[in-house]
Amino acid sequence: MNGSATSTSIMSSATMSGTTSNNTTRSVHRYGANIDTDVILPGKYLNLYTPEELGPHCMEGLDPGFIQRVRPGDVIIAGSNFGTGSSREHAPIAIKAAGISCIIATSYARIFYRNAINIGLPVFECADIVTAVKHGDAIEADIAKGLFTVNGVAFQAKPFPPYIQDIINAGGLVPFVSRQLKQK
Repeated sequence: MNGSATSTSIMSSATMSGTTSNNTTRSVHRYGANIDTDVILPGKYLNLYTPEELGPHCMEGLDPGFIQRVRPGDVIIAGSNFGTGSSREHAPIAIKAAGISCIIATSYARIFYRNAINIGLPVFECADIVTAVKHGDAIEADIAKGLFTVNGVAFQAKPFPPYIQDIINAGGLVPFVSRQLKQK
C-alpha cells in the first residue's frame, strides 16, 4: 500500500466527521517509527472515555507540547509500526479528538489501523511522503483520493475503497451502522 509521488493534486482537508473541501493548508507533526499507544495516550488516562476528555492528553507521553501546537485539520506523519502496543481505542480517539485530520505512516500496528477506521480516523500508508517531510511542513490533503501535497510535491497513497470511505465519512463504524439501520 505504499504511495508514490505524482504531479496531480486536488486539495481538501478533513474534519472530525469526515471529508470536506475547504482547501486549507495544514501542518505536519512528524514522528519516528514504533510510536506506541502508551505514548500516544499514557495509561494514567485510561479511566477517561469521551473524546473531549481524551483529546487534551494526545501525544502527551511522547511530545508534551503537541496539544498546544496542533490545529484542527493538522496531519501526523510517522515511520513504521505506528500505534504499536495495546489494542485499546483510546489512542486513535485521542488523536481524532485533538483535531488531527489523518495519519500517514510507513505502516501501522494492525489493530491500531482497524481501530482508527472504526472511529472514523483516516490512516494512510505512504513511505515516500514519510521520508520527504519534516516537522512543521505545510500539507494539503485530499482525504477521499489519498492525495497529499508537501513542498510542491504531490504524493499518492492508496485511497480507501468506497465502503471504508463511507465509514470514515459517517464518523466511524457505529454511526455508519446506525445510519444503515435507520434506512431499513
